[in-house]
This record gives sequence, structure tokens and C-alpha cells, in this order.
Amino acid sequence: MNQHPPKNYLIECILVTIFCCLPFGIVGIVNAAQVNTKFDLGDYEGALKASKEAQKWMTWGIVASLVIGLFYLVFVFALGGLAMMGNF
Repeated sequence: MNQHPPKNYLIECILVTIFCCLPFGIVGIVNAAQVNTKFDLGDYEGALKASKEAQKWMTWGIVASLVIGLFYLVFVFALGGLAMMGNF
């Protein structure tokens, strides 16, 4: 059996935790840490599932960060517009 371990996304999940969305990043790190352990124990399917879960949580963390950032920008520009009109 000459299978390579699935990608674990550990570095990406750590970066998401630091820069984007803490809760989603932590769940991604937990799943990413399981990939190599499961592969070493011979559970290729479990390692593949953990890899896909880590990738999913990493992606959701990035998306959540972008959405929250967009709402923040809209809020800041709306407040700025109100302040310029003298209504705030």
C-alpha cells in the first residue's frame, strides 16, 4: 500500500485562526491534527474525511471573515455618510 497521506491543511487552519475567524479555525485545526494520526494508524478513509473537514472549516472561516468585513465596511461608510449630512 503506497498511498500518500491526504493534505492536512494545518498551516492554513492556523492562519485562518489568527487572521480570520477564531471558532472556525480552531475546529479546522482539530480536524487537521487528526489527518496524520489516522493515516499512520492505517485509517486512510478516516484521514481523508478529516482532511475534507479541515478544508471545509478553513473555507468557512475565510468566507465568514470576508462577509463580516464587508458588513463592517458598509456600516462604517453609512455612519460616515450620516455624519457628513449632519444627521448624526
